[in-house]
Amino acid sequence: QLQASGGGLVQAGESLRLSCVASGRTYGMAWFRQAPGKEREFVTAISWSAGNTVYADSVKGRFAISRDNAKNTVYLQMNSLRAEDTAIYYCAGHNAIRTMSTMTATYVYWGQGTQVTVSS
Repeated sequence: QLQASGGGLVQAGESLRLSCVASGRTYGMAWFRQAPGKEREFVTAISWSAGNTVYADSVKGRFAISRDNAKNTVYLQMNSLRAEDTAIYYCAGHNAIRTMSTMTATYVYWGQGTQVTVSS
């Protein structure tokens, strides 16, 4: 259902852009991440119209989520990367209309994850 790509190894302060392609229309989309030994945590979410977005405090001002509904694709632009951003990044989706959620339980579609490693 969801296919994420764009991860890699970068140095602190550099940028990466992740992409997530959905096989069909998905209303709410989000990115989560999971670092080794830690629970999966919310990063950012976007509504169908892209009129509403929400960010975790740890990435606010550095990351930007966007979507292209014609391509069924959501993007995560990550700037000013830090070592603590190192994690596997997962895209997620749901079809609950007019729902913005930071909770993993809301999302029924998950990508396979893409590794982001930031060296300090």
